[in-house]
Amino acid sequence: MSVAASIANRERHRGLTSTEAEQRLRNEGPNELPSQRPRNLLAITGEVLTEPMFLLLIAAAAIYIVLGDTRGALVLAGSIVIVIAITTLQQHRTEHALAALRDLSSPRALVIRDGVERRIPGREVVTGDFILLREGDRVPADGILREATAFSVDESILTGESLPVEKTASTSADGERVFSGSLVVRGFGCAEVVATGVRSEIGKIGRSLTTLQAETSPLFSEVRRIVRWVAVAAVTLCAAIALIYGASRSDWLGGVLAGITLAMGILPEEFPVVLTVFLAMGAGRISRAGVLTRRMPAVESIGAATVLAVDKTGTLTENRMQVALIEANDVSTDLRRSAACLDEGAKTVLATALAASERDAFDPMERAIHEAARQHVPVAVARLAQMDLAKEYDLTPELPAVTHLWRRREDRMFEVAVKGAPETVFGLCRIDDEKRAALLRRVAAHATDGLRMLAVARGTCDSDALPDTPRGFRLELLGLIGLADPLRNDVPTALHECSEAGIRVVMITGDHPGTALAIASQAGFDTRAGVLTGAEIESLPEDELQRLAQRINIYARARPDHKLRLVRAFKANGEIVAMTGDGVNDAPALQGAHIGVAMGSRGTDVAREAAALVLVNDDFGSLVAAVRLGRRIYSNLRHAMTYLVAVHIPLAGLGLLPVLFGWPLLLFPLHVLFLEFVIDPACAFVFEADAEAADIMKRKPRPTNESLFSAAMLKRSVVLGISVLLLCITVYGLALRMLSDSEARALAFIAVVVSNLALIFVSRARSESLTTVFVKPNRIYWWIVGLASLALAAAIGVPGIAAAFQFAVPPSTATTMVVGAAMTLVLACGWASRHP
Repeated sequence: MSVAASIANRERHRGLTSTEAEQRLRNEGPNELPSQRPRNLLAITGEVLTEPMFLLLIAAAAIYIVLGDTRGALVLAGSIVIVIAITTLQQHRTEHALAALRDLSSPRALVIRDGVERRIPGREVVTGDFILLREGDRVPADGILREATAFSVDESILTGESLPVEKTASTSADGERVFSGSLVVRGFGCAEVVATGVRSEIGKIGRSLTTLQAETSPLFSEVRRIVRWVAVAAVTLCAAIALIYGASRSDWLGGVLAGITLAMGILPEEFPVVLTVFLAMGAGRISRAGVLTRRMPAVESIGAATVLAVDKTGTLTENRMQVALIEANDVSTDLRRSAACLDEGAKTVLATALAASERDAFDPMERAIHEAARQHVPVAVARLAQMDLAKEYDLTPELPAVTHLWRRREDRMFEVAVKGAPETVFGLCRIDDEKRAALLRRVAAHATDGLRMLAVARGTCDSDALPDTPRGFRLELLGLIGLADPLRNDVPTALHECSEAGIRVVMITGDHPGTALAIASQAGFDTRAGVLTGAEIESLPEDELQRLAQRINIYARARPDHKLRLVRAFKANGEIVAMTGDGVNDAPALQGAHIGVAMGSRGTDVAREAAALVLVNDDFGSLVAAVRLGRRIYSNLRHAMTYLVAVHIPLAGLGLLPVLFGWPLLLFPLHVLFLEFVIDPACAFVFEADAEAADIMKRKPRPTNESLFSAAMLKRSVVLGISVLLLCITVYGLALRMLSDSEARALAFIAVVVSNLALIFVSRARSESLTTVFVKPNRIYWWIVGLASLALAAAIGVPGIAAAFQFAVPPSTATTMVVGAAMTLVLACGWASRHP
């Protein structure tokens, strides 16, 4: 008897009411450990204040005070407060996003609330809840086992003991317990929660269960390495400029200020911020496509996948099984016809298949059998309800068939009901080779129509000495049941999109080869290379499997261990593999793949913990959408990095060259801070918000060894950056000859700001024309252009602000010429340096 059916017969297991659960959640707090709590606002602010950029700004404000420039110090201090507020808010929002991801990665719990089953986040479980547990689930809280069927758990996370522990049910207060964090490896159970969070056993010993762990991806490592190298160069140049300026002009405070300005211009503190923001916001975008992110690097790495290895049932198909055909005594009945009528033989097959299914069915095939039985054999349904399930032989990889023993109350005899893979059931029935071959041909014929075929057998037993396996029974073959699972409507389109994107999709299923090929043909797979079965995968040597894995796209009768062998073969062939899975035994394959993708609806907690992404609705279309978004994220990230490298070149040069030329300083910390107000939101939000290019899914996957800072990208950045530097330093040099220092500084700063805005624009293009980029919907960019223009006008035209910036209003003719020249030069260089 299944757990849910047992619970339905017991009033004491109606569980808590929703009101009681909400009250207890308020009183007890969430079912989580302290290590899972996000940083508070104060902690985030403290971390922000210790970042090098803010320490440099504070030092610059202090120097202004020493120099007696109170106005400059106040403006700088006010700006520092604004920047700190914006940065803190941004990090606070990111922390909330990460907390949401932790919640998604925590065990989900199936509880009884108000007498009905509900699946809730593990953190919302409270004492008094009745939790339903099945194979593959993580136990979300400590509880006393109240109902159990062949129930055993892996408690190695607590005890270190790897062997499963069998558990028995009890009605007493000191009955056998299940513990938070342990894994159900067999059977079904129902437990009454007695301790949550820090009060659980795992909470008492201080073990952290957070499964969303910080991990270092190649991208993060590459960015960190570059930031470290540039930071060392910035500190060295800062010290050199301070010494040169102080020694040549006998102004050591001015030298320190010049050094700080140069350091602020060179320091690439935006690089790690941009990467984090892109991945956090990308996780949000992917979640809206029905894919949850458990490991942040997967957000961009999914876009590099070259092979998508997917299951058939529920991913390519709707996972909405229906009994389509019953065959008994060589007569086939198609139940899809409205006038279908079952003869006695077909009714016996259906009734026996029902007896070999769980009473409270979870598996889609068993649900379809229940539905057909209620419609066509209601008498058999009623009779089964009056019998007792004496023993259940579970389906195993070695014996893919389910066997149930039912005790008849009238004569105490056992009735044996079996359903499973035809070849297995034929063997259990000891059918001779000739008849077996004929039956397998019929199975293959039905499978080519896309039907999932099961064989059904029955027998009796009059002894209490039951055999250890179903092989010990004498069974009679009754017939076959064919189940249909319709293909999802969007699968052919999604497969075509993958083909254009250079992504190979392979199907790995436990179904019959004929069924797999039929569904594959309907979906649009390339089936010319045929199908490889699990038995063949198991027998092939590694080199031969690798060779076949290069061209075969359909794999049938595959077990989880076969999936792992295939993953290794694909990887050995140089592929970037995304693998879907749902069961406990799929975890090694999910971990072995570059991107493990777990099923959200039918997947186990173990599969979700091993995976990097979770498909909420088990939908292949969502996975393809995630690939598209992953490509968009990486492409936009590369555009942002192109801009950042380019914009730091003129900032560094304009801080360095005036000192070397003996000119008045062009940039002071306040000017760099102004530019940061443009740079930071641009690189973090403008580029992230850009829609993908029209050909994003027509490009081949990027090479596995491709660097984010590739030679082509750096070449483009350097060309753009040097062009802007030459323009701005030329404007400043000429202006110093004809205008006052303040007017020259203002005119050169106009060139810097306009060039910066144009740099953002051209950096958004890769292979597209600049006209295409211009019409791309990106309101954030135009907001930044408008706000930066207004702020620049205020900095030059408002006397108090202009004095803080050491600006004076330059001639209008010169201003117009500089704006035109800056825009023309950057747009021309941007167009000329585009790369595919």
